Amino acid sequence: MSTFALPDSHPEVPVHLTSDLKKDQLLSFPAFKNWIATLKHSLALQKNKSHTFHSSPYQLRKIDIQSVDFFAGGRLGFLKLKAEISNDDGESLPGSVFLRGGSVGMMLILQPDDVGENAETEKQVILTLQPRIPAGSLSLPELPAGMLDDSGTFSGGAAKEISEETGLEISEDELIDMTKLALPSSSSDEEEQLQQGVYPSPGGCDEFVPIFLWQKRVPRNTLKEWQGKLTGLRDHGEKITLMLCPLDMVWKVGGRDGKVLAGWALYEGLRKEGKI
Repeated sequence: MSTFALPDSHPEVPVHLTSDLKKDQLLSFPAFKNWIATLKHSLALQKNKSHTFHSSPYQLRKIDIQSVDFFAGGRLGFLKLKAEISNDDGESLPGSVFLRGGSVGMMLILQPDDVGENAETEKQVILTLQPRIPAGSLSLPELPAGMLDDSGTFSGGAAKEISEETGLEISEDELIDMTKLALPSSSSDEEEQLQQGVYPSPGGCDEFVPIFLWQKRVPRNTLKEWQGKLTGLRDHGEKITLMLCPLDMVWKVGGRDGKVLAGWALYEGLRKEGKI
């Protein structure tokens, strides 16, 4: 196990690595880079007299890397660390962190094209059902999650299933970033510089999820066909499948998924403000 000083840290912050992790791998890991930059900025704000912790500011004292998971090809995927953050009064802040970085959630809404342009009726939301072992589930309903690839197209397992079942391809220029519309961006160095996304579990994980909206009007017969096919029932051995859920019921059907509730709340709030 090796130790190095965190670059640009004053006073010096030692970082203790696991035997299977190198300094360069950690420092180039996007999730770590985002997390440490955000944390450093937030800690620096304590210098302002109006800050809650100004009189006894907290400092990052050390970082212990506890475990790492590598993806195919040796790419660093997940990382567990313990950050020691305390003030000179002996008070500390919880610092157990699971680093995995951001992803995207997609609120995909379909509507028959013979319904009025501005009507909210007969809208259907595409949900995925798939195993989520951390939740102890083999069939959790949720908003499709994944990433935007280099070409700006929604990609990942859910996107592949949507394409195979419906032929729909979802490109970046058709998306509305609801989190960006709803959450104010930090315009000043005197504010915290958090990511523009929903933090599902900020007490233990850095994951942030921008929620995108995609709406498409399709022929009624096509939508009816998909409703008959996308029921959530899985063939033997099938890991991921799709279901269509009425928009006004999605908060119930997918209520265990934070992305569903965030997407539904953002959609309703932005619609009421006339932003979508």
